[in-house]
Amino acid sequence: MQDASLFPGTESGTALRTPATPSAEDPPRLRRPERRQVLLEPVCLDERLPADHPARAIWAVVEKLDLSRFEAPILARGEQPGRAATDPRLLVALWLLAHTDNVGSARALDRLCQEHDAYRWLCGGVSLNYHTLSDFRVGHGEALNALFTDVLTSLMDSGAVQVARITQDGTRVRASAGRSSFRRRARLEALRAQAAAHVAALQKQVEDAPAETARQHAARQRTAREREERVSAALAAMTELEQIKADTPKNHASKKHPPRASTTDPEARRMRLPEGGFAAAYNVQLAEDPESRAIVAVDVVSHGTDHGEDAPLRAQVQRRTRQAVREHIFDGGYVKLANIEQAAQAGAAVYAPILPGGRPPRTCLFNPHDLPGVAAWRARMRSAAGREVYALRARTCETVNADLKTFRGLRAFTVRGLRRCRCVALWAALAYNVMHFGQTLLA
Repeated sequence: MQDASLFPGTESGTALRTPATPSAEDPPRLRRPERRQVLLEPVCLDERLPADHPARAIWAVVEKLDLSRFEAPILARGEQPGRAATDPRLLVALWLLAHTDNVGSARALDRLCQEHDAYRWLCGGVSLNYHTLSDFRVGHGEALNALFTDVLTSLMDSGAVQVARITQDGTRVRASAGRSSFRRRARLEALRAQAAAHVAALQKQVEDAPAETARQHAARQRTAREREERVSAALAAMTELEQIKADTPKNHASKKHPPRASTTDPEARRMRLPEGGFAAAYNVQLAEDPESRAIVAVDVVSHGTDHGEDAPLRAQVQRRTRQAVREHIFDGGYVKLANIEQAAQAGAAVYAPILPGGRPPRTCLFNPHDLPGVAAWRARMRSAAGREVYALRARTCETVNADLKTFRGLRAFTVRGLRRCRCVALWAALAYNVMHFGQTLLA
């Protein structure tokens, strides 16, 4: 029997068939997705994460930190019944990586923990939700502040950071409150009366017609109570604002406008933002070492002016490091003769611009009535060496502020209240120091 050819049409003497020219009337041949098919795909998160990924460096640093203050409140101990708590090292590492990737929302971090390989690698199979992440972020203020101090102390012990000379600047960060939430006193009093009536009506509704579940009743009452508490807090803040307005000089522009407080975030204030316009914001105060550009102190205040904020931050640096600040550099927004004299008496030389004053405005380079500290400051800033030292402020403070707002999630606060905003600012500053000095911390 003669063997059949393996490829019909290619027998000897037979010409090869030329492919037919595709016709435009024929349907296209496409590869279409089939999402219901089952895939058996072995996955090792450790192999999928690159060896030089920042998540690995952050985890290595966190493993060396003392987190006993975060572990102290945990109630799940030993063999006692109850669900095990999430490791604080995991939560600290997640928030440091989030602020490294410019993520400032707990819900966004929750999504990353489910979808992004780096965050999944940190989780290592531990399930989380945004409530846990959000509560941890703002619920350990004292422990977070101590952790920032521990990292700063490690950097100073290694010689990477010095605090004999510091620079300081304030940056305004938008608050989580809208412009329409700011009300005058009369409107706030009316809103508080409405909120109190709403709480009473809900209580009466529960007693008269218990048709809903206890959980629904509790949720409604909690929402009404929180509304009443926010309005009451706004009225309390209004008293402070009215006192500030009364102390303002009569010819000041803000004297013409009545004070207003926010019912969304009573501690926020309307401030002029760097990008222009007014909005609810907080004033974040930062102190840095101009040589290493490490952040050595953080604070958040609820007023837009920088007047009087140099002494508290200088004291914070000395408290954290237990070393004296010898030179303090800041801009004209902090200049106040009494504060400069106070700094001189404490042993700190101030480098700040001599601003024009009086009518007509003129720069006062010498005043025979100055106290010794102020006179030394004027002489210092008239010298070329003093102006050279002051030039360190711009290339230190401005770059640090830009880094925090561009890369560390500090462009706008997603939490409300001064205490919570301080926690967020500390997380951003801690992530900045860890990413810039990670190798030093690991050494």
